[in-house]
Order: sequence, then structure tokens, then C-alpha cells
Amino acid sequence: MTSDKPRETRRALTLRDVSEASGVSEMTVSRVLRNSGDVSASTRERVLEAARRLGYVPNKIAGALASQRVNLVAVIVPSLSNLVFPDVLSGISAELEETGLQPVFGVSNYSAEREEAVLYEMLSWRPTGVILAGLEHTDAARAMLRNAGIPIVEIMDVDGEPVDSVVGISHRRAGLAMARTIVKAGYRRIAFLGTKMPHDHRARKRMEGFEAGLAEAGLELVDREFYSGGSALKKGREMTEAVLSRNPDLDFLYYSNDMIGAGGLLWCLEQGIDVPGRLGLAGFNGVDLLEGLPKRLATMDACRHKIGRIAARIVSGRSESGQIGGERIELTPQIQLGDTIRQA
Repeated sequence: MTSDKPRETRRALTLRDVSEASGVSEMTVSRVLRNSGDVSASTRERVLEAARRLGYVPNKIAGALASQRVNLVAVIVPSLSNLVFPDVLSGISAELEETGLQPVFGVSNYSAEREEAVLYEMLSWRPTGVILAGLEHTDAARAMLRNAGIPIVEIMDVDGEPVDSVVGISHRRAGLAMARTIVKAGYRRIAFLGTKMPHDHRARKRMEGFEAGLAEAGLELVDREFYSGGSALKKGREMTEAVLSRNPDLDFLYYSNDMIGAGGLLWCLEQGIDVPGRLGLAGFNGVDLLEGLPKRLATMDACRHKIGRIAARIVSGRSESGQIGGERIELTPQIQLGDTIRQA
């Protein structure tokens, strides 16, 4: 695990910043942002455009509390139906339990625009910090994060440039490691099954790393099968049947997550397919669901609970490094071979 030097502390934006950027008075800016008073349409548009460009978020804490923060940590994740993110949230909650800080959760549904709207609303209450999944955001969301004046921790992924601190794994290196393991086990006709790109950036990066690993051995993916929506056993069964119908001589299926991988495994076993002799399978995330399957699906632990705990330590000012912001902490996931990859 690695950590970088702290970055320069930023101050939160004020009405004056928006006033100067839009060329109108602070009172006019206040009227526009509160949607009150008689302000022309052109002036209103100019103020709103300046606020969005700067990343300014109005403060909803009124009166005597206007200059203070509330004891809330804003946490934004793509989904609560995916088994991965509740484990992250439990790590955050456990770490904040004795700090006096309370996590407040928002869901983006894998939509950058939805994430921007949730972030805007959460920042307007002036939380103590923000934890959010991923490194890909709209320009407006990045501006809000840069100018919030509080600790920001992006989690789950380190393949990119963070706004402030980042805690996660390299999904490209995770995909690369799985490809090398599969090739070493003797598999050659391989397909990838996962979420429709580009909505799940982490799955996309794993696939890119996986393809790079295959290329090292002079191989490439024979087929791909994508879907949209939440992960489910049923989807895994349907996708597996579809890809094997097109290419019955495939000898390995790499799934973007364990849920669809588990569905694929159950379908293969029902069809009497020899796993892992005739067909190898692997998923990703290392969820507890795998313990109840007839065979243990090969997977990779994504360190999600630990990621949540470390992120919470950073926003609560209890980081092991003692830094104030600007941390880069990369964890290394471990491959669990299970019963669905031939022993090399």
C-alpha cells in the first residue's frame, strides 16, 4: 500500500467568487441561487452558468451555523443492489462509529449525471467529508469536489487522476493478473462476460487489463457478451448460454462480477459441462455468496471492506500516515482459484 505527499488545502467557494465570475452583486447571486426576487432571465442564466463552472454549491445551513460544518460524511456509490457496495458501506460505518461522524448515503445508479445531482444536494448541507466510488465524474462534479474545501476520498479504483485522496485497487492490474493465471492453466479460447460499457468503468478497466494479459501470450478474446442493469444470477445463466451457443468450443469464461459468474456456473453444471476440465470460469469481487455454490467459483478479493475503513479514517482525520488529504493508497487483491480453474 502506497501513500503520496499531501496536496494544498483548498478553501470553499463563496458567493463573492460567483459574484466576481458572473459580474453581478452578491445579493443578486443570492437571489438567483435561492430562486427568489426579481432577476432577469439573462442574469439568472449568467449566474447559474458561473456557479456550475466554478463548482459552487450553496450552503443550506442557515443563521448561526452558516460558517460551520455538520457531522455528516457524504457517501455516494453506484448501487445498493450489488452485493459489493454494502460491504464497502459497512466498513465506512464501522470506522466512523466512534468518531461522532455519521455517514449519509446516496446512490448514482451508474449515471454520472445522477451522481452530480446527488453530490450537489449533499454538499449543500456542508458535510465534513465526501467518499465516492470511482474516478470518472462530470466536469461540474469535479469542480464541486475540488472547491468543497473538505477531505474528498474516491474509492474502489486507482487507475486515474483523483481529485484529492484515493483508496482502491488497480482494476487493470487485476484483469492482467487473472489473464496470466488463466493462460498458465492452459486455457486458450476465452470470452469476457460483463456489464455494458462504458457505465461500469471498473469492469471496463479489468477487461482492458485482461486483454493486455492475453496479448502477452499471443491471444485475444474470442467473444464478448455484455448486459445493462444490475447483477443477477439469471443474467449470468442467460449470458453463458448465449455466448456458448455462438462459440461452443470456448474453454474459459471470465465474468465481470461473481453474481453473473455464479449464474453461469450453475447453468454449466445443469448442462453437465465438465468444470474446470472442459470449461474454466472466473468472476470478480470474492462475495460470500460463493461459499454456497456446488463448486467454489474462482474469483479475486476486491478488498472492499478494508477500502471503506481506510477511506473513513482519511475523512475523519485519523489516517495512519498523518497526512491531511492527497493520499494515494493502493491495495493488492488476491486471486482465489476455487474449483473452476485447472491447476497449472
